[in-house]
Amino acid sequence: MSTDLTAPAPPRPDVAGIQRRTVRLLFLTQIIGGIGVTIGISVGALLAARVAGTALAGLAQSAGVVGAALLAIPVTRLMAARGRRPGLVLAYVVGAVGGVLVVVATVMRLVPLLFVGMLLFGGGTAANLQARYTAVDLAEPQRRGRQLSLVVWATTIGAVAAPNFAALADETTRGWGLPALAGPFAFSAVAFTLTAVVLLVLLRPDPLLTARRLTAAEPAPGAAPAVTRRGGMVAAWRTVRGRPAARLGIAAVAVGHLVMVAVMSMTPVHLGEWHSDADVLRVVGVVLSLHIAGMYALSPVVGWLTDRVGRRPVILGGVALLLAACAVSGTAGHHTPLLSVGLALLGLGWSGTMVAGSTLLSESVPAADRPGVQGLSDLLMGLAGAGAAAASGFVMRAVGYPTLTLLSAIAVVPLVALALRRTGTQPLDEED
Repeated sequence: MSTDLTAPAPPRPDVAGIQRRTVRLLFLTQIIGGIGVTIGISVGALLAARVAGTALAGLAQSAGVVGAALLAIPVTRLMAARGRRPGLVLAYVVGAVGGVLVVVATVMRLVPLLFVGMLLFGGGTAANLQARYTAVDLAEPQRRGRQLSLVVWATTIGAVAAPNFAALADETTRGWGLPALAGPFAFSAVAFTLTAVVLLVLLRPDPLLTARRLTAAEPAPGAAPAVTRRGGMVAAWRTVRGRPAARLGIAAVAVGHLVMVAVMSMTPVHLGEWHSDADVLRVVGVVLSLHIAGMYALSPVVGWLTDRVGRRPVILGGVALLLAACAVSGTAGHHTPLLSVGLALLGLGWSGTMVAGSTLLSESVPAADRPGVQGLSDLLMGLAGAGAAAASGFVMRAVGYPTLTLLSAIAVVPLVALALRRTGTQPLDEED
């Protein structure tokens, strides 16, 4: 008589239920965290000008962009080792610490501490960006674009609500004795802390770890055993280098962001050359509102198209919109309605390359490699944006806004060539 001592296999998790809860939670935390991020962006340059002077205001604002890019490295390393939850929590906690340091630097008028605070404040942006990848860890292949785009779309709510919260926070904290414009960063620190606590408590089970367990338990035919990667940038680059679809995804995200930042950042300056000081803020507000609407408001539609017609066609559609945006903006002169159309097209083009590129990247690498590769993508995107913001000012001063838009359009050409190359973009989990 023999006894089978083999332990029974653990029950398969309810993947659909976990995914629904994850997306709902991310939608909520993107709103709260998005408010914190947008508040800092909206008042950061003004606060830096008061503390550090106008000459350093732009550098202080750029510190947040660079911080978000650099923080992608440790955050994705932690995700690779421990899952999405600790990585997102760490990023938001770092952002909260940065917000507190900005407040302290403002009170004490310490310029170096202000730069450190702005650098760490980028943790909120890093978490905001990584959340979109968390939404597709357990998503069905035919719904990945829509799931990712819903998380991106939630940022719209935060962006719309943030200006009102900024004014309220400033008025409230002035009564507590804080200097002008310091209060919004204190509010951002609270928002980041709240978001971190919500994720720490509720993001269970971890979607990335669950995806890995499923891959290990149900490997695709002929697939190598799943192993946990270190998530470093060198390892991520090696993974991407051997996968054309992943390269296209990273290039779409980075190039789309570069073109968007280059044109968008100098449009207010271009408008300021024509409009009076009394009108320029109102005009810029209208133009940038349409731009932000283009970036986020239609992202669910972009996600649906990504799933319906494919990743590559939507990337090419985003590229076409970016080129149209450069053409319209560059030939609009100081005609505000045409510039508004150009900036709206710019936002739509960015949405196409961001949503489709991120979706393609996530499904083109094994689950074990995703955090590192996604961190590499966010690092390159952040550095591309920071470089574009820094260079666009010099280009604008040297050759003007129309030439800036022309150079931005030329920067898209390599992406077109890469997207038109016939390489496989089939998801790994659908391969035979």
